[in-house]
Amino acid sequence: MEDTSHPRINRRELLVYGAGVPVVAHCEAAPQETNAMNPAPVPHVESAHRVSLQVNGKARHLELDPRTTLLDALREHLHLTGTKKGCDHGQCGACTVIVDGRRLNSCLTLAVMHGGAQVVTVEGLGTPAAMHPMQTAFVKHDGFQCGYCTPGQICSAVAVLDEIKQGIPSHVTHDLMVRPMSSADELRERMSGNLCRCGAYANIVDAISGVAGGTA
Repeated sequence: MEDTSHPRINRRELLVYGAGVPVVAHCEAAPQETNAMNPAPVPHVESAHRVSLQVNGKARHLELDPRTTLLDALREHLHLTGTKKGCDHGQCGACTVIVDGRRLNSCLTLAVMHGGAQVVTVEGLGTPAAMHPMQTAFVKHDGFQCGYCTPGQICSAVAVLDEIKQGIPSHVTHDLMVRPMSSADELRERMSGNLCRCGAYANIVDAISGVAGGTA
């Protein structure tokens, strides 16, 4: 006797049934795909940090996102726009400022790392009515053309002469036991991190040499 407890299906019915299974599985998986299209929310950013700096001789107190660079703190929060944003990758030197007596690229360091530091920008070196000797020398020797890199060049140049005065050697210093001189080679090497797209390098060296005493 034929067993009718389990209904028999033919091959065509089996194929039709089998073809429908992926469709059902796809429909069931659809909510998961929808979730994948909605990524998790971005984690909440840490609250603002209070940072105190001595900028150009004045105490400045800021509330900053901890990711704020020193460059953006100076330009966007203190409105000291003399410091320029060039490459924003530490390659051009347009953002050079002097921090605790040392020059650095302000685009590569966070403001929160310099709490209590003494920061000098080009605005703190001199004013149009009372220019710093380095500023005067750049004007005298045409050490700039478009002027975009000039604030960084001047801040770097001031720090370079202080480095030489302290006896800090460079790659081209021939004798590490002798205080380096303000030679053209020394100045070019030490200023190599400050780029000038206009190509005023010879005049920049002349300007720095003039302030150094004409030894280059």
